[in-house]
Amino acid sequence: MSQEQCDEGQVDLFLPQLTALPLRDQRETMERPFFSLSKRKRLKPIDYVSPDGKITVHVSANSEYGLATIYDLDILIYCASVLIEQKRRGSNDIPQTLHVVPYDMLKTLKRDVGGRAYDLLGNTLDRLQSTTVKTNIRSGDAVETTFSWIDSYSQIRDRSGQIRGMRITLAKWFYDGVLMDGGVLAIDPAYFALTGGRERWLYRVARKHAGGAGADGFAIAMPTLFEKSGAEGDYRRFKFEIAKIAKENGLPGYSLDLEIRSEAEPLLRMTRRPQEASKERAARPPLPASRQAETAPPAPAPSIEFPRTGHIAHTAFGAIARANLPSPQRDHGMIGDEFRAFLRQREIAFDAPNITQIFATFCSKQRTAN
Repeated sequence: MSQEQCDEGQVDLFLPQLTALPLRDQRETMERPFFSLSKRKRLKPIDYVSPDGKITVHVSANSEYGLATIYDLDILIYCASVLIEQKRRGSNDIPQTLHVVPYDMLKTLKRDVGGRAYDLLGNTLDRLQSTTVKTNIRSGDAVETTFSWIDSYSQIRDRSGQIRGMRITLAKWFYDGVLMDGGVLAIDPAYFALTGGRERWLYRVARKHAGGAGADGFAIAMPTLFEKSGAEGDYRRFKFEIAKIAKENGLPGYSLDLEIRSEAEPLLRMTRRPQEASKERAARPPLPASRQAETAPPAPAPSIEFPRTGHIAHTAFGAIARANLPSPQRDHGMIGDEFRAFLRQREIAFDAPNITQIFATFCSKQRTAN
């Protein structure tokens, strides 16, 4: 890890994100044991071989930092989401090195943004960089690839010593896996509210297998689930804990049912929860066009975080956008990009005292242009 001081040419790289970021997870990592499920420091390697003997995963730790955990995975989910957003916008050259605003990333991941949060973020990045993975999951038994989750990272500080941004260079294996066709799956933001490592891992397995499996969902024998988890401890303890999680049945979007069999180990069945609210809306007769606008719920404010020293909050940004942009409104992320370019061209500081009025005027001109 390196630390650098911001110069004026670096400032634009770390302007806040002005877009609600749809969250994406890398599909290949969602059912195999790539991460420790515990917050405790783990040094014991993960060794996994698929039942047919064709797929292997070996994960080893640095003695100082320990294995990367499923909580550290949050950073990779954020990075994958940024890559997919750039791909969605049609970027021709999507970089392997991302310029990240730590405050924005922590807020998106529903984490604390206090001073200690930046130290914990540094620890997370150290584990992601020092954990070594060997796997042939992408090529069967033909090629085994060795990598760490991130190749390097740098903390960019301003002259006062505050962290202004980070540069994170992703492993090419992970970067390629995100951008390949079908390489990611959308995940529920409520995932980040799950506090248990096993719950988080089970959600990802359910999302991977039960998301499109129909009404019967996906069932897996408990011993096979244990092997796929890479969890420390014995099978008996694992089975007890999974049964408890199934009884609580608190995963977002997915239901868990433990099926007891007389002469075999139990099955865990994962099914997608019925979308009752969507069914109710679909069953209602459509309103006349004249009343649709007045009864429609207000558009949610985009996920925007201006600098903490700035003069506008994300809720105010949403109100200004809704009041001044033409209807139907354009994508708020694109408006944000254009607004940042507008400020750069005119050498206006992003935390200028009158930034709210500047943005309102900018949006009004969008209305005129359309």
